[in-house]
Amino acid sequence: MRALAAPLTRVLVPPTRAYSRGARGRARIAAMNTTKTPPHDGDVEPWYPIGTPGVPWTKAQREEWRASVEAPKRSYADEVLAKLEPLKSRYDVFKYGALPYDADDPERYPLFAVRTRGFDPSNGKPCVLVTGGVHGYETSGVQGAIRFLETRCEDFVDDFNVLVAPCVSPWGYERVQRWNALAVDPNRSFADRHADESKFLGAVVDAQGVGTWMVHVDLHETTDTDETEFRPAKAARDGEYIAPDVIPDGFYTVGNSEDPKPDFQKDIIDAVSEVTHIAPSVDGKIIGEPVTQPGVINYPVRALGLCASVTNAEYVTTTEVYPDSPKCTDDQCNDAQVAAVVAALTHVKRVEKI
Repeated sequence: MRALAAPLTRVLVPPTRAYSRGARGRARIAAMNTTKTPPHDGDVEPWYPIGTPGVPWTKAQREEWRASVEAPKRSYADEVLAKLEPLKSRYDVFKYGALPYDADDPERYPLFAVRTRGFDPSNGKPCVLVTGGVHGYETSGVQGAIRFLETRCEDFVDDFNVLVAPCVSPWGYERVQRWNALAVDPNRSFADRHADESKFLGAVVDAQGVGTWMVHVDLHETTDTDETEFRPAKAARDGEYIAPDVIPDGFYTVGNSEDPKPDFQKDIIDAVSEVTHIAPSVDGKIIGEPVTQPGVINYPVRALGLCASVTNAEYVTTTEVYPDSPKCTDDQCNDAQVAAVVAALTHVKRVEKI
């Protein structure tokens, strides 16, 4: 933890975390294991170095946060854009916007999507969306989307129109951050598309002219830093107090509670279990949510403004890989994401008789 210039009072709680953390919030939208009553009984060191406990951040404090994370830790150009170049011989690779976070270089964070050749909603093929890197720090979401394009997407081009947005939040990717440069969670911004990441992604999805999408797979991770950094940061930003939460050790999926498609989720879990382990429940829950079957929880994705709601797809899932487990490697994490997408499309082909 960064040291503070002056001592503050800390709430004795390792932060809780919010799904997407991609989704933990709806009832988490209001509750999310938070309370306005600080659970502590004494003066202790600050649990987050920006702001005053219980008081939402000011604009200046948001800027202080950005300054504290501004230095890039990895290269979007080298690790993402360079891998898209070779794909141009097989797919349509195109720019759909640029994030406005560098005044000196407006093109520093270009946004690219990859589309199967001949993508046309009128050609009789169902349309599929795969998204990664909505939270930039979730590496296998980005690299798994690219690996799917490199290794398996062509197996489905005769049956589906496929659009892939592999890195929705490149600023966050470079800084290994969940939020964007304005301290906004892109995965809570899709209801009104108030973040640049959701605005650009929503626009490119709309531009495809698809009446009803068949499948959307949104690739995410659940990491240890959700508890050590990002949930504490959210509580500090919003002036909330939080209780500890448990990071699930393994893969799980988040279905849409409005239409959960349990058999669809099960086929994904079964396929991924051949690659990496599935998260066990704790008291019948994963990240505080009731488990509906092994490795599966549900969220109201539209109410929460999650990326999983950016289309009106009939089959929707959000994957959650756990990259910090000693039981799996980076390659297994990427392969788990690929397995999830392949299982999703295989299930739909069978059920819909495509």
